[in-house]
Amino acid sequence: MAGKERIGVYPGTFDPMTLGHLDIIRRGAHLVDRLVIGITTNPAKSPMFTVEERLAMVRREVADIDHGTIEVVEFDSLLMNFAEAQGASLILRGLRAVADFEYEYQMAGMNQQLNDDIETVFLMADVSLQPIASRLVKEIAVYGGSIDKFVTPAVAADVAAKLNQR
Repeated sequence: MAGKERIGVYPGTFDPMTLGHLDIIRRGAHLVDRLVIGITTNPAKSPMFTVEERLAMVRREVADIDHGTIEVVEFDSLLMNFAEAQGASLILRGLRAVADFEYEYQMAGMNQQLNDDIETVFLMADVSLQPIASRLVKEIAVYGGSIDKFVTPAVAADVAAKLNQR
């Protein structure tokens, strides 16, 4: 297996992208030769941004990290099918709290049943970023609160512009 490119997939909705996401991407990019950020629409969530807007947002936000090693793509399939299509050997997931762990543990177990050649790797979010969740960022913004501590200035501007359109 020597010389084989190690590819990781980091899936999510990224609606909007947070500093927590960026932390996981920066750290996860060191674990693989190529990191594919897969942007999907979770039917259980109601997105603020379209898939196209999220693709552009994430590409912009990872530009300073990306040294030809990060790819941002859309997917609308089972995660394991997406990971297999990318040639991935690992799925990268961020954990914030115990509640995340329970869900992620179950998901990792199911994914392992689908393809045990692809490992799920969990990274704990930086302690200062652990409370950040896209859902909460949107809620704070909708009610007029400042989201500056949770997202980059460009993402804060994206959220403000989106709210002004409504």
